Amino acid sequence: MGMENFTKHQQGIIKRYYQNIDQITWQKLSELVGDLYLAEGKKRDKLWASAATYMEKMEVPKERIAHLTAKKDPTLLAKLVEELMSGA
Repeated sequence: MGMENFTKHQQGIIKRYYQNIDQITWQKLSELVGDLYLAEGKKRDKLWASAATYMEKMEVPKERIAHLTAKKDPTLLAKLVEELMSGA
C-alpha cells in the first residue's frame, strides 16, 4: 500500500509523523518514567517492557537496555532520558 492511496493532507500528516518519530518516542519514554515511579506489580513489569521497546527504537545500546531493565530503577531511566534530551 503506497502513499498514493492517501489524500495529500493525509500524506503530509504521515510524513510529519515519521520526521518527528525520534521526538515522539523520546516523549513517550519520558512519560513512562513518572508512571514507573507510581506503578506496582504486573503493571510495573509491563511498563518496563514498554520502556525497553522505546529504548530499542531510540537505538540505545542493548547492553544498556539490559542493565536498566535488570535494575528496574526509574531514576536510572530518568538519567537516560535526560542524556537523550541533551543530545537531541
